[in-house]
Amino acid sequence: MKTKLSVNINKVATLRNARGGNVPNVLTFAADCERFGAEGITVHPRPDERHITEKDVYGLAEIYTTEFNIEGYPNERYMKLIRDVRPAQATLVPDPPGVLTSDAGWDTKQNLELLTDLANELKELGVRSSVFVDTNPVNIEYASKAGIDRIELYTGPYAEMYDDKREDAIAPYVHAAKLASELGLGVNAGHDLSLDNLTYFKQQISSLAEVSIGHALISDALYLGIENAIQMYLRCLKD
Repeated sequence: MKTKLSVNINKVATLRNARGGNVPNVLTFAADCERFGAEGITVHPRPDERHITEKDVYGLAEIYTTEFNIEGYPNERYMKLIRDVRPAQATLVPDPPGVLTSDAGWDTKQNLELLTDLANELKELGVRSSVFVDTNPVNIEYASKAGIDRIELYTGPYAEMYDDKREDAIAPYVHAAKLASELGLGVNAGHDLSLDNLTYFKQQISSLAEVSIGHALISDALYLGIENAIQMYLRCLKD
């Protein structure tokens, strides 16, 4: 299946916030990413607004033309944004306040009631639900029991092992994706995917619906330019 590339623009907002003002302009950058071939825009508006702000979310909701994916811990602040904006996808992550980056998935069995309630509300809103999980089969099974639409596989461990043992690194993801598909779940992936390791990941997981990539892609854009970087990542995702 075709795998969509969603560009996470958090780092662009980080650069803007470091200086103040509105350079670079997050909305313009998102529109350019779409113009250059990105098939989605991802943001993660954290409570401290150290990168993407609530204002950014509402502004992006007015201008995006592809798919809008809003990540975050599903507290009342986050859910208000989802209710107001109605993005294509809400990706639920189990981040505690103040965490630097998302580095672990949900214990979906322990949080079954919460995730079931959230899945039901998102369905009523017409928003596709996704949960950030590791490759543990139990977490995938309970994501399905909760009525979630997709899982997003946390690919940090894959990226860490890729250079030394890529066959071992990919194996649990292949099994996880197969189980997800058998349970009727869509499969997304994200975290530390890069030009070095993305092609192999895509080749091994044919059911991959979407990847969300921010840090590596924006870093590559410093050397390549954002248009070239997006095109290179898209080439990695070709069948």
